[in-house]
Order: sequence, then structure tokens, then C-alpha cells
Amino acid sequence: MADSLVIVESPSKAKTIGKYLGSKYIVKASMGHVRDLPKSQIGVEVENDFNPKYITIRGKGSILKELKDASKKVKKVYLAADPDREGEAIAWHLAHALELDDKADCRVVFNEITKQAVKDAFKTPRKINMDLVNAQQARRILDRLVGYKISPLLWKKVKKGLSAGRVQSVAVKIILDRENEISEFVPEEYWTITARLSVNDSSFEARFHKLNGEKKELASEADVKEVLAAIENASFSVISVKEKERLRNPSPPFTTSSLQQEAARKLNFRASKTMSVAQQLYEGVDLGKEGTVGLITYMRTDSTRIAASAQDEAKEYITGKFGESYVPESPRQYSKKAANAQDAHEAIRPTSALRDPDSMKPYLSRDQLRLYKLIWERFMASQMSSAIMDTLSVDIEAGSAVFRAAGSKVRFPGFMKVYVEGNDDGNTEEEKLLPPLAEGDKLRTEEIEPKQHFTQPPPRYTEARLVKTLEELGIGRPSTYAPTLETIQKRGYVAIEEKKFMPTELGELVIEQMEQFFPEILNVEFTANMEEDLDHVEEGEEDWVKVLNDFYESFEKRLEVAEEEMKEIEIEDEVSDEVCDKCGKPMVYKLGRFGKFLACSGFPDCRNTKPIVKDIGVTCPTCKEGSVVERRSKKGRIFYGCTRYPECDFVSWDKPSVKPCPNCGSLMVEKRNKQGTKLQCTSCDHTEMVEENDDAVEETM
Repeated sequence: MADSLVIVESPSKAKTIGKYLGSKYIVKASMGHVRDLPKSQIGVEVENDFNPKYITIRGKGSILKELKDASKKVKKVYLAADPDREGEAIAWHLAHALELDDKADCRVVFNEITKQAVKDAFKTPRKINMDLVNAQQARRILDRLVGYKISPLLWKKVKKGLSAGRVQSVAVKIILDRENEISEFVPEEYWTITARLSVNDSSFEARFHKLNGEKKELASEADVKEVLAAIENASFSVISVKEKERLRNPSPPFTTSSLQQEAARKLNFRASKTMSVAQQLYEGVDLGKEGTVGLITYMRTDSTRIAASAQDEAKEYITGKFGESYVPESPRQYSKKAANAQDAHEAIRPTSALRDPDSMKPYLSRDQLRLYKLIWERFMASQMSSAIMDTLSVDIEAGSAVFRAAGSKVRFPGFMKVYVEGNDDGNTEEEKLLPPLAEGDKLRTEEIEPKQHFTQPPPRYTEARLVKTLEELGIGRPSTYAPTLETIQKRGYVAIEEKKFMPTELGELVIEQMEQFFPEILNVEFTANMEEDLDHVEEGEEDWVKVLNDFYESFEKRLEVAEEEMKEIEIEDEVSDEVCDKCGKPMVYKLGRFGKFLACSGFPDCRNTKPIVKDIGVTCPTCKEGSVVERRSKKGRIFYGCTRYPECDFVSWDKPSVKPCPNCGSLMVEKRNKQGTKLQCTSCDHTEMVEENDDAVEETM
């Protein structure tokens, strides 16, 4: 008969752990937090050292009763929530709700849900760490003060339903600042001159580099004409060949932030989806005869540290699969990326390097397998030898000008045999081979191509780019990124166009008010310092009440000024040319989560709404009568359909092209991949590349 009760957050985690612990343990799930601040009021006694007034979360009463009943039937209760601040707080709340002694050794933590890790954890239970709990409480109360004090002001002065938040407001401002950079950007002209040359029937390209022995920027057509005049009738010959060996090192194993970024780039996962699927892999998957096993270590971490046992296992696999040359002389160690990075857990890695993605394929869903493969490959590559690249730089003389050609090839792939990190613009490093060249070689000129370009504005933020920016600035923590990005979209402060964030008019309006009356909330340095203060609370170096008090002292004064001086702003709805087909009143533009839509001006008497459709100039290929328009699904995804819907059922996720197929005359649609955009016929095998704007400079994160 069971003599111990173990409480975790989720049923799947309970199921996995229950199998490991055996019949002496009852394992139950609390379904997350059981207590929280009330939704109907601020729930914080500011004058009483910010004392929080916790209540049982609605709907959790029956769960708590079940846990209380179970706790009375056993000798010992263990609290095994996740190993972070949030998990520590859940354990503390459970201890209070179940009237347990929170000074007792009741807390059990493990970084991976494997049989050995779980059994080892139960050999060394500890007390609840109040420093961790207080850090979580401080963050929760801080966010509650900001949200519940500023949001009512925005409701009263601007529009109902608005909210403000410590991290979310900074995220919106970062997006808005980038939009302002783009609108204020002044393009600058520049030119390139490319020579297509050949030797021994092998052709290659070289770019203009110097004139009269000095580097020269080609800023205008006049500069180009000067170079062209200098090389007119000149022969091209090789004057210098430099060969170098370059080592390319692997990326460190994943942290929460880097996992979210790479899953966005390579798998097209939203941050929230990445964390949801990672949670499933962490909590356990049924592997048939092996039973339920947690496949990855804890996924909320900003540490790149790896356990020695995991490195040994990786070495064993790499040696057996690829050979000794693919194993570095000593195991790779990765330093913390930032001074404020926490090192409580390992990096995200597979719990066993021997469970390769192919062997896991029968047991995982498509999304689980794709994310697991990404994590497994990144970890294995992080433990492999560096790649060795042979680079070649060739200077070519033509009259008084010098052109330069560069090439590279992989001599030894090392970690690249398994994995290469992606980047935000989708470009991948490819081999660029040059023919054998030696000093004095005479080259044949095939073509000289001068080309005009214009510099491009900085790119809008993708999810990956925004997550990286927040991390670099010290805004929020790994566990906050996904919910923050979801919130700013739900509130209508930003919209996503072509996977990039754009601020809405509402977002601009809210940030304008926040900048005027609460500038410190939007101040990146202030917000980052607040994160450091919370870290100091976690480490036991700072008193959480003092941190809150220091913040609230100036915040309260700002509130008083805002109450008096913030003017009411009336947002008038823009009237459209559309007439409501239900009551005949004009329809107006409204702003929702996924941008603007049409709503009847007779609201609330008439609740008719319509999406705003964008005609793309293509006749419907199905009915030949309607035209194809751009629409949005309920989840905000763009698709294309006929204006005669529902009479005509044509629909396409891919954008139809105005150009018909030259082979069969059928509809062609746009398909995007890392190489660019191509048109693909929907009836035959014909494809053709779309000429993209090649004036864009390379994007960096």
C-alpha cells in the first residue's frame, strides 16, 4: 500500500513519474497553480509590505479537495513541480493549501524525467527554497501593480479592454521603434561591378575591389564610369592567390531563447508552439516496451552547461557513428552568454544521445519528431569536432583596377555532418568553389556587369529576431517570451504580416501615452535592471519587499500625475464605403487581434462583421466569374479565396499568380523556400523562379 503522495503539475508528468516510482507512491497532478491573486481586484496590500491576498483559483476547489484527502492517507507528501521559480511557487502554494510543514524536506526536483534522475531526486528531498518563491512573488506582484494600476487609466482615457505590462509594453515599443526607423530610412545609392571571367573552360565571378592601389566605394554612376574607363581594353590576370585554413565551431546546445529562435527559423513554429511541444517531450512519451520516458531535459533554461555523463554518451555515439576524428580532443564547454544568465539547470538536450530521431519516429507525432530532431542534432553537433574550411582569396589585375574573387570549400565537415545553425534571412553558407588559379594566370573576360543598388531599411522583427533582441537587452526571462508575444497580439497592439511584427494604430497610441506618463516602464535599462534585482532576490542577496518598495515609490507619483494630466482620447471609427447587409447602416473599420475588420456602426443592436478583403487581380480559376481575394483564417493565417464564396469553393493557402502557366495555361501559385520564390503550376510540373529584388543588403539578427 502507498505511503507517500507526490504532487506534480500535469497528468502526463504524473503518469511518467508514477511508472518509475512504483506502488509505494501515489502521484497526482495539481494542474498548475492552485492559488493566485484575485482577478476582480488588485489583491496586494501595498501599505502592508505588499502582502499578497491569495485565493484558490476558480475551478481548482475539487482538485485541492482530492489532494487534501489523499495527503491525509499517507505518511509523507512530496512536491515535485518544475525546477524553476514558478515550480517552487507552485510547491509553496500547495504546502499552504494542504497545511503541510513548508520547513520539512518535502521538495523534490529533477532536470530530466528519466527513471534514474527521478529515483535519485527522491533520495535527496529538500526544503522549499523561499528565495525562489520570493523572486516569483516579487515578479507577480510587480506585474500586478503595473497592470492593475495603469490598465484602468487606459480604459478610462483611451479605450476599454486595453492593458499595460512591464515586459509587453517594452516589446511593443521595440517593434514601434523599428517601424519608425523604417519609415525614416533614407536609401543610399551604391554600385557593384562584377566581372565574369574564365580559365581553362571554367568560369567564375570577381568583384571590383581597388582602383590605383586604394579601396574605392562605388557611390554613383560617375564612380562606375571611372572604373570602366580604367579597365577598358585591359586584360585580366591573377596577381595574388591566398589560401587559408579556417575553423568553424559548432553552436552551443539550446537554451530556451535559442530553441524558440531556431524552431521559428527551421520549423516555422511560433514561440508558444515550441514551448508546448517541448513540454510534451520533457514530461514523457510512451516508447512501447521501454515505457513512458522524458526525452529532453527541462526546457526553461538560459544555461549552456552539459552534464559530464551526457557528454560521455554523446562521445560514444559520435565515435561509433562517424569515427574518432569527429570527437574533439576534450569535451566542449560553453560559457554563459550573459552575466545575468542563470545556471541552475543544464542546457536543453536529449536525455539520452543514443535515442536518435530515426529510432523515435514510430512514437512521436510529426511536430514532436521535428522538434526532438532539432534538439538532438543541435546537442550532438555541440559535442563534435570543428569543421575545417579551405578559403581562397584571389586578386585579379585589370589596368589600374583590382578585382577580388573569394571561394571556400569544406575540407573536413566535423559537426556540419549533423547540423548547421539557421539564420533569420534563410541564407545558408554554401561552398563557393573557384577553379585552380595561380599568380600570372591570364583570364578571359566573358562579361563586365555594373549594377545599381540601394541600401535597405532594417528588417521588421520576426518572432525569432524579437526573442533574440529581448534576450540581448535583458528584458524578461526565457519563460516569459512566448506569453508576451501572444499577449501583444491579443490586445491588438501589433499585427503579423508575412511573419513579421507591425505596430497597429492602437499600439502606437498606447505607447505614446506610456512614454509621456510612465517612461521608466518603457525604459529598456530600467526593465533590465529590474530583472537583475529579481535575480538577486532569487540568490538571497536582495529583499523582495525592498525591491517592490523602491519601484513603487516613484511609480505611485507617476500614477497621481497621470490621473490628473492624461487627457481623454476619443478614437473615432473610420467609416467605410461598405453598407451592412443586415440592417443597411454604414460599416466602420475596427481593429482586432489580426488587424482591421469591418463592423456595423449600429452595434450593439447589429453585430454584423466582415473581413476586409484584398483583391490580388486574379480571376477565379474555378468559376471564372469571381476574383481571388486575400482573406484571414480565424487564427490569423492568410489564405486566398473567390469573392463568390460560398457559391464558389475555390481556396488556396498559396498566393495565386496573375501569370498563367506557359505550358498548359493553368493557374500558377507562389511557393517560398530558402532559395527564393518560385511559381509552380497547379496542373503540370512547370516551375520557374521569380526575380526577387536583389538590392537588399544581407539581414542580420
